[in-house]
Amino acid sequence: MLRVLAVDDEEPALAELLYLLRADPRVGAAEGATDATEALRRITRAVEAGPDGDEAIDVLFLDIQMAGLTGLDVARLLAGFARPPLIVFVTAHEGFAVHAFDLKAVDYVLKPVRRERLSEAVRRVAEQAEALGHRRAAPPATTTPDTIPVELGGVTRLVAVQDIAYAEAQGDYARLHTQDASHLVRIPLTTLEERWQQHGFVRVHRRHLVALHRIDELRLDGGSMSVRVGDAELAVSRRHASRLRELLLRRSAS
Repeated sequence: MLRVLAVDDEEPALAELLYLLRADPRVGAAEGATDATEALRRITRAVEAGPDGDEAIDVLFLDIQMAGLTGLDVARLLAGFARPPLIVFVTAHEGFAVHAFDLKAVDYVLKPVRRERLSEAVRRVAEQAEALGHRRAAPPATTTPDTIPVELGGVTRLVAVQDIAYAEAQGDYARLHTQDASHLVRIPLTTLEERWQQHGFVRVHRRHLVALHRIDELRLDGGSMSVRVGDAELAVSRRHASRLRELLLRRSAS
């Protein structure tokens, strides 16, 4: 039984699509999202929960032209995961088909959606999901895309992970600091720590996660340690001090 997330910023179109999907016996659950940012948050929770979790997603039925990130942007972002959800594009525009299939979409359904055509798309998804063992394969915890979506002035943009100097815990949120700006995202710092380990990020304090290559200086003052990252000076807790020293020594030796 397929677990589906449908994404469309036009609520009547989304409601109709969900109605048709829920009527298909091969669909076990179908939920909706009205924009790409909401969809990415939902997908992030699904990936964290694993393929057997209650929030797992097998396939996205994804509109292309939406405010902020387009459906094509979402598909490019998900390509960074080892096992992203399968994608079916649902759109009123024929002109994006080449781009859609370049992104390995399973199908491309034109609006207004006909029940028979949608049924064919679900059949293709079900066959491919079974062939790939899609719902049984768990993605590695450290495999992540190289960008992260942030909201800026009501618009969702992608920030490259390599441009982030450090992240700061703010409750269930994290504030990402780049050279020129900061962005608040609804992701706990512990989650970013797991995802960005492969990008050279290291925990220096319960409140701070730092890109190793962005550390300009290690400072010792009595029994206290801190690092300078650009204009910021961040405390290093005793718990993380020895690990940080080890990583900095490896980096200087390489």
